[in-house]
Amino acid sequence: MNELRASETLSASEKPWAYVVLTKPDVTFLVVITTVAGFYLGSIGPLDWRLLLNTVAATMLVAGGTAALNQYVEREMDALMRRTAARPLPSGQLQPREVLIFGVVAIVVGATWLALVVNGLSALVALATSVLYLGLYTPLKTRTTLSTAVGAIPGALPPLIGWAAARGSLSLGGWVLFAILFFWQFPHFMAIAWIYREDYARAGIRMLPTVDPKGNATFRQIIMASAILVWVSALPSVIGMAGMRYFFGALILGMFLLQVGLWANRSRTNVRAKWLMHATIVHIPVLLAWLILDKLTTR
Repeated sequence: MNELRASETLSASEKPWAYVVLTKPDVTFLVVITTVAGFYLGSIGPLDWRLLLNTVAATMLVAGGTAALNQYVEREMDALMRRTAARPLPSGQLQPREVLIFGVVAIVVGATWLALVVNGLSALVALATSVLYLGLYTPLKTRTTLSTAVGAIPGALPPLIGWAAARGSLSLGGWVLFAILFFWQFPHFMAIAWIYREDYARAGIRMLPTVDPKGNATFRQIIMASAILVWVSALPSVIGMAGMRYFFGALILGMFLLQVGLWANRSRTNVRAKWLMHATIVHIPVLLAWLILDKLTTR
């Protein structure tokens, strides 16, 4: 009843903003930039801007709808955590039925858009991203600490959406981008999980830091994934997708992220974990921009 009253008090201008918040704009932005990177790097010949814009718009719908359905499923857990209690559902700005309809419609429209205007393969990858995130990762979060590794799979698929949209196939270069995003997510999400470990524990979410109070396993995973990422991010040069300029730039960026992880490990405070989180946020767009620039300047 309180939720209903809160929803009814939203003005006509406030309610659309609640739907925007529901799509997790920060996560959707990451999906967009990795999809764009996959599209550009997968393109052969002149860039098809019309196809790119359609790919991005449709992918945003699928990503936003997936985020909405995730919050629909986790609305009770979100209400227990300080970092999520203000989201549209636990705060009562939107009702569960509204969110369910919005999420389903957004995913269906986005996937159909991709299938009809772009190609069937990109639609299939986008749908796989949504199904894996909602059907596998989301329920596993309360069951096992391995959920992070499972969630890294759909989290790494957006560049493959772009690659499939541009090329109509999933070749080696696209899978290299997938691998980069896959390993990048471990230092990123483990840093976040360490900062909010008490919140996650309160909601019954089994992120690794909730069962690893000293942080030994958590920071070991951060450092191992960051070390692997150094070499994985250099693979575009190894397979001929990029040149030596990119190779050395990727190594520098990877070593920078690894050093921040090692520095955070030395004291394991929330402050240092936040620095690590910010380092990951800087790392991936700069790395992808460097890869795009390498292709742009060698054409």
